[in-house]
Amino acid sequence: MVRSKRFINRLNDFFILSFLSLTAIICIAPMINTLAISFSDSAAVSAGAVYFLPVRFSIASYATMMRDQQFFASFGTSVVRVLLGGGLNFVITIITAYPLSKDKNVFYARNIFVWIIVFTMLFGGGLIPWYMVISKLKLIDSIWALVLPGAVPVFNVIILMNFFRGIPKELEEAAIMDGAGPWYMMIRVFVPVSLPALATITLFSCVSHWNSWFDGLILINTPQKLPLQTYIQTLVVEKLNLNLMNPAEIQRLKAISSKTMNSAKIVVATIPILAAYPFLQKFFIHGIVLGSVKE
Repeated sequence: MVRSKRFINRLNDFFILSFLSLTAIICIAPMINTLAISFSDSAAVSAGAVYFLPVRFSIASYATMMRDQQFFASFGTSVVRVLLGGGLNFVITIITAYPLSKDKNVFYARNIFVWIIVFTMLFGGGLIPWYMVISKLKLIDSIWALVLPGAVPVFNVIILMNFFRGIPKELEEAAIMDGAGPWYMMIRVFVPVSLPALATITLFSCVSHWNSWFDGLILINTPQKLPLQTYIQTLVVEKLNLNLMNPAEIQRLKAISSKTMNSAKIVVATIPILAAYPFLQKFFIHGIVLGSVKE
């Protein structure tokens, strides 16, 4: 009987591991294919001969990107946006979630504010009113147009609010008995014990700012100020004017195609997120699970 249970458990483990391994392969395969295309010759890519290994290894796409000053300018804009926008999201999320985590007998209007926040998740004002507000505030063509409209990430507020509500009441009562005020309580008590949730919302904010491209397309008019993802969307190799190029540039252009160039852009654009994710991974699951549970 014991042997049969062990056999069944091992069989279950085998099927679970096989399923998870297959799922991981399905998720990783497109990334490997994109990486292989970015390092392959344009003729092989156009012929559909590239799968998971580069064919006729070439770095022409990356070399073309590295010569592009606009690429570095857009990369810098995205870095500034992530640092500025992520920092602003971090601070506002904490100071919004903390009072909303209190009970109604402490914060009497709590439910009203919570419903207002939830309402903004379900309904939006529309693209035109959104653009008009930003334009009236004279934020067009500035970094603040990319940062301020999303300064209050509602989903992150709800995650952190529920995480705060899960902190033992005894911890707060002990701090109050020691004379701690609301600001001291939030900064010195709640924030240090909420590192998993804070790491989770920081990851969400950074990924959102880094991957966002549509707002840059309609709010930024100066090419040098475009964020990286918007620049990637607007850069089309086929639109280059061959009459304005010298023979060396035309020869380099023959070594790349729209597929290899787009793949190279995708690879470069994902590197910062892939580099940051391992440092936040250990907090990610713990933070989002605890932050999604309502008391």
